[in-house]
Amino acid sequence: MEILYQSTRGGQEPVRASEAILKGLAEDGGLFVPEKIPKLDISLKQLGDMNYKEVAYQVMKLFLTDFTEDELKNCIDRAYDKKFDNELIAPLVEKDGVWYLELFHGATIAFKDMALSILPHLLTTSAKKNHVENEIVILTATSGDTGKAALAGFADVEGTSIIVFYPKNGVSRVQERQMVTQKGKNTSVVGITGNFDDAQNGVKAMFGNKELAEKMNANGYQFSSANSINIGRLVPQVVYYVYAYTRLLKNGKLAEGEKINFVVPTGNFGNILAAYYAKNMGLPVEKLICASNENKVLFDFFETGIYDRNREFILTTSPSMDILISSNLERLIYKIAGEDADKTRELMKSLSSKGKYTITDTMKAGMKDFVGGYATEEECAAEIRRLYEKTGYVMDTHTAVASAVYAAYRKESGDKTKTVIASTASPYKFANSVMQAIDESFKEMEDFALIDELSSTSGTRIPNAIEEIRTAPVVHDTVCETKDMQKTVEAILRLS
Repeated sequence: MEILYQSTRGGQEPVRASEAILKGLAEDGGLFVPEKIPKLDISLKQLGDMNYKEVAYQVMKLFLTDFTEDELKNCIDRAYDKKFDNELIAPLVEKDGVWYLELFHGATIAFKDMALSILPHLLTTSAKKNHVENEIVILTATSGDTGKAALAGFADVEGTSIIVFYPKNGVSRVQERQMVTQKGKNTSVVGITGNFDDAQNGVKAMFGNKELAEKMNANGYQFSSANSINIGRLVPQVVYYVYAYTRLLKNGKLAEGEKINFVVPTGNFGNILAAYYAKNMGLPVEKLICASNENKVLFDFFETGIYDRNREFILTTSPSMDILISSNLERLIYKIAGEDADKTRELMKSLSSKGKYTITDTMKAGMKDFVGGYATEEECAAEIRRLYEKTGYVMDTHTAVASAVYAAYRKESGDKTKTVIASTASPYKFANSVMQAIDESFKEMEDFALIDELSSTSGTRIPNAIEEIRTAPVVHDTVCETKDMQKTVEAILRLS
């Protein structure tokens, strides 16, 4: 059965998967969604006997129906290889009665690697399938992790170039260093003086600029996206939720058909949306617990049905979640609106013009699978310390937000459903905040001394992604005002 992709705003004809991946964003500014979410066509028990690559194929073939078996398997093989430092790709670790799904064993030690390792291959395959001759320019805004993972994925990939915008003072020092030391003739990294939402809005504006598109086409370029707005990012993320469930089933931790909860720390809503898609494919999921930091726009939305970005933007120790406009939420809005593109467009227009929108009671009822929660900075630090002191396990700040939210949810609800927490980044990426949470006396140490201390404290080896930036030279030092983002892109591409 062929799956076509339609825009959440209804302004263009449905397209095939490869076309949706190439475009990134629909021409009407909407996001591509499958016309229907396919059901798993193989039993969870059978999937339990497969490795990560095999599960990936069984899930992704259902969404990417215009890819041949050879094309898709080639993309998967090239993505999930020795770049990952654990042969399981996404291992589950049980600590204190909860499973932590470690999604940080890829090249840049964050969960974005799970999708961004395969996206370049999906994109270049899509380009060949659609006879695209232009160079594909990946234009991306990052709150910290997407940028480096995309840069690593696309560096020196033929027929592509990549430009990443990040908030100059809104990422961790390690995150910034990972980006600004990135090699590759086709890579560009630009700091902006605003926050992530400013960067994301600037990127979206360029995608929607028809004059710029014509100018680029005349110069042999076209845009695509590596942000989670690209369906080529979302589909690979569905895989690890299916994989996690089938590991627990195979290991006898779950009975056949037994439901589990997933807890996901989220800012842009893509990672938890992937879990929602997995549930819709037939995975036995009870609750999807959406964990926010102090930028709790999603928590407030789940509580009230009102999405309101008109609030203070807070810089936290979990910077990848410092987001007030959760782009992927539009896909859920479209679904709970009964796939009503007019309603979705109306709400998104209100978000753009007034910074807020309110959903109907019927739509709110459609979100019953979700539970919102948030953790303060103090609660996040306390959770890192608690789990370390109890088990010796060290987690990063984003995972700690999810862990703290889950502890509060379990206490408040009494829900004893078995639970998996998405562990989205290595603690080494946020060593400063992690080590200070464990012991405040680490406050005076510099970054790499703290990293060495973290290795000693956790009993784990320092990842290559960290070792290689100790002495790497800075190769990207461009900073621009938010209003000058397009001008910067035109200069990088030497558009005439």
